[in-house]
Amino acid sequence: MTYFAPECRTALREAGLHGFWPGYFAARAAPMGPVGAAVVTAAFSNFEPAMVARAVPACWDAVPPATLCRVRAIAAAEALGELCSTEARSVLVGALPLLRRAVDACDTEGRVLAAANRTLWPSIATALGTGGLGEAWQACTVLREHRGDGHVAALVCAGLGGIEAHLLAAATKGIPAEVLRESRGWSLESWEAARAALTTRGVLHADGRASDSGRTLHAEVEALTDRLAEPATAGLSDGALAELHGALLACATEVAAAGVIRYPNPMGLPPASMAGSSSIDEKSTASPMARRSPGVTPPA
Repeated sequence: MTYFAPECRTALREAGLHGFWPGYFAARAAPMGPVGAAVVTAAFSNFEPAMVARAVPACWDAVPPATLCRVRAIAAAEALGELCSTEARSVLVGALPLLRRAVDACDTEGRVLAAANRTLWPSIATALGTGGLGEAWQACTVLREHRGDGHVAALVCAGLGGIEAHLLAAATKGIPAEVLRESRGWSLESWEAARAALTTRGVLHADGRASDSGRTLHAEVEALTDRLAEPATAGLSDGALAELHGALLACATEVAAAGVIRYPNPMGLPPASMAGSSSIDEKSTASPMARRSPGVTPPA
């Protein structure tokens, strides 16, 4: 929502952030405060450092992080109001008690983006005056970043940096390699060097396909990511999980139908009609509420 919905992109531009990537880096990093490019590169994990440095820290001269945290939440709420039906919005707002419980249960030790967003959630999102949609969006963002922080930790444990993670995703999830490379700023030289290293390691074949070892490594990373995400929903019953998943999926389906997100995309996000599938290719892209294990990630 924050990065692709027209209402959100307009709000970021009007705040002084011109161009897609300055808006993306600033809006996502804003909860951490006026940090430098090295911090954003480390937290986001998968971008070429020079690409981040073109936007950060200059973005903070255009709009202070504290202001941007409100701008992005208000714009996301307005976009949900435009794109989702009255019924879907009502169901989403009705799930706020469950979202609050999940956010409260998030363990933020070592999870910078989750911790920064959870600090914002009650103090900013609940005061937005957007009928609960701003709070719902902020809560989902906490859960998304909580899982994302855990995913980065899983990748580090597996000895995979950002560029290696993209190569493995291209080899196992069917995302076109060029979509990943170009959208994350990696040069062809860096990309080929990383692919050669993974080939030597036995993770990839020479043509870029995943080896058996590569598919096993991918599955292990996804499984660890699932386990690290479990604390957020461990206290919810199966019925509560099903209710929350349904509430999130109702809006997600309508947002997808509105054409906000294109397919394929660098997030690996599948069409909403596929969310909740047991396919490993979708574990990092749907809602973590569908089931406790394996878990899945809510869209941004």
